[in-house]
Amino acid sequence: MNRMDKYTQYFTKDYLMGPNSFLLLDELLRRSPSDVCYDRTLDLGCGMALTSVFLANETPAKSVYAFDLWVDAADNLKRIRSLDLEDKIIPIHGDALDMPFARGYFDAVVSVDSYHYFGCKEGIFADKILPFVRPGGTVMIAVPGLSEEPCGDLRTLFETWAEGDDSLCFKTVDWWKALLEKECGNRCDIEVKEAECYDRAWEDWFNSGHEFGIRDREFLSKGLYQVLNFVLMYIHRKQ
Repeated sequence: MNRMDKYTQYFTKDYLMGPNSFLLLDELLRRSPSDVCYDRTLDLGCGMALTSVFLANETPAKSVYAFDLWVDAADNLKRIRSLDLEDKIIPIHGDALDMPFARGYFDAVVSVDSYHYFGCKEGIFADKILPFVRPGGTVMIAVPGLSEEPCGDLRTLFETWAEGDDSLCFKTVDWWKALLEKECGNRCDIEVKEAECYDRAWEDWFNSGHEFGIRDREFLSKGLYQVLNFVLMYIHRKQ
């Protein structure tokens, strides 16, 4: 059985909050360096903690910290308990820019479809994220992005779809790589690349029946589909 088959019950408007986060996370893990340690994993911007469930089930993680600002930790705890994962997943409500953890605490930090909302400014990764990763630990991030910068009418369409300031959160592979290299200097090994699950991740969202998925299909059909992508980032903190 493909491990995705265990999660298809969540590919609905009741659970998906955008293009299929399970597919993005699955690819993020599959294409990660082989030596990643998951013992203590932070799921940064976990939403409804379903990515935390995936991490708890599909990696060797001993503990997964389901950390989110928008979804109440008590609600996530109910989902975690219903799946008998309370011994592995710890739900926490908090702000990614003011995390309460000890420095160097995590072996891995994973973030799917959330980092772009707060991490596009210089200094965020170096000051707010990297300090919580132990030497030898790894940060893995998947975000929506751009395969190329839209121009002219397509730019106007893109900014209308992304509703103003949110359009500033979409960046290219080269943009993210340059930012991370500037932030980390020689402290980290960095790899940034496009995801391969683009078509199916969007199709699952369109087919979920969510009103925003219906809206997204309309906008993407007008040309945005050709300039968007998903970006995978791997940052390994050197020993």
